[in-house]
Amino acid sequence: MTKTDSRYGNGLLDNVDIGDMEANKTPWEPDWKPTTQIRLRAKRMVSGWASVARRLVSPFRPRGLSISASSRKELRPTAYLDGLRGFAALLVYWHHHELWAHHESTGVFEHGFAYEGNYHFVALPFIRFFFAGGHFAVSTFFVISGYVLSTKPLSLIHEREYTKLGENLASALFRRWLRLYLPFIVTTFVYFSFWHALGLWISDTEQQDTWAAEVWNWYAELKNLSFVFNSGGKPWFSYNFHLWSIPVEFRGSVVIYTALMAFSRCSKNARLGCESALVFYFMYIADAWYCAMFVAGMLLCDLDLLSKKKELPPILSRLESAKKFIFYHLLAISFYLGGVPEANRDIQSLRKMRGWYYLSILKPQAFFDYKWFYLFWAATLLVAATPRVPRLKSFFEGGFCQYLGRISYSLYLVHGPILWTLGDRIYTAVGWHQEAQLVHLQHWADKVRLPKTGPLGLEVSFLLPQIILLPLTIWMAEIVTRLVDEPSVKVAQWMYSKVLPQTAKG
Repeated sequence: MTKTDSRYGNGLLDNVDIGDMEANKTPWEPDWKPTTQIRLRAKRMVSGWASVARRLVSPFRPRGLSISASSRKELRPTAYLDGLRGFAALLVYWHHHELWAHHESTGVFEHGFAYEGNYHFVALPFIRFFFAGGHFAVSTFFVISGYVLSTKPLSLIHEREYTKLGENLASALFRRWLRLYLPFIVTTFVYFSFWHALGLWISDTEQQDTWAAEVWNWYAELKNLSFVFNSGGKPWFSYNFHLWSIPVEFRGSVVIYTALMAFSRCSKNARLGCESALVFYFMYIADAWYCAMFVAGMLLCDLDLLSKKKELPPILSRLESAKKFIFYHLLAISFYLGGVPEANRDIQSLRKMRGWYYLSILKPQAFFDYKWFYLFWAATLLVAATPRVPRLKSFFEGGFCQYLGRISYSLYLVHGPILWTLGDRIYTAVGWHQEAQLVHLQHWADKVRLPKTGPLGLEVSFLLPQIILLPLTIWMAEIVTRLVDEPSVKVAQWMYSKVLPQTAKG
């Protein structure tokens, strides 16, 4: 009997002997099993390429600005500091954009309310730091850094875990420079390569004729700036002026690690006394305002850890009942001092500002630039008061501020380059320009001129460009966080693990 198989369909092949067919099969006849394998392989290949595409696109896909309720429950105790840091980074962005667009009104932003008859909303006390609070934000960065860098070491000091303390400080100090400078190096290198690749004119920048010459000039400046104890040369980096604070951040970190080790064996009261004395020295004897900010953060951290254990010194414990009254007033003082006029370094100029005459008398003789004295107190009081003001703490623990906190370093790194490239051109197009822009960006000038109606700093022609510039800057900050900042943390950790002896690794 002839065997048939439905695999070969109907019609003419219905009664074909399968054995004869297999024996007489020609090379060109289809084989259904290999075809199925090919389809499976093709499906796997498409799936693999789709997976690769998703991974390539993922770093550039904006994430949501909020966090889930389950994530909020897992916030660490100092999460409010992350949110505060993120909001401060946003203030830096806003300050620089305000000054860039309002170049003709810089004096209004940098002087006090009613100075020389200028009555503007942006200069009001408790308001002006929202528009010109860049230095207040940087001061807050430094106090927060002192607090955060001290948290784990101080916990070990309280527990008298001196071996673990040594290991912690060794690891932290080894990784600190890498963690700060790797993103610094990558972003500035990409920035000048970008403008050379596109042939862009950059305002207030001395550009080299060739990319190779630019690389050498960048390296020459970077190698000097990378040595943070260098006392000569320019205090800023030509390829991103805003990053002057990065070497300062590292110097302050070294002060913290040194002080922690030096005070680790002291008694509680002696340690608190030494920390306070160090703040006094940096503030009133030596003009080392940034060191005072870092150590103030360390002191606040020490007091918070003692407070959780009910071990505060008696003089502070007695104030517990008045805590709410005290910290709400300290917060108000912080907001007022955070708006210190900073047009110049002349204390006589400050005395002419309404509401600052008597405060100007408090400036220590050691200070060259008076604003940092008032900003020290403003930032310190802000960090101290935030966890004791529930609504403010809740705001900084919210999804938006936590998101800004995660991308804060990258936001600080990229907002300047975006302002000097796309931002400069958009502002020129809507009517905010100087003579240099009219010469070099004449094809952009007033192309989409918008009305300058509205209060100073909140004009229609200033706010509408933020629809493009602010989301773009945040998006780029997120990309840099994923591709540069977070990997730099892992690289620093990996490098430290590679230099440890095998016994220490185990």
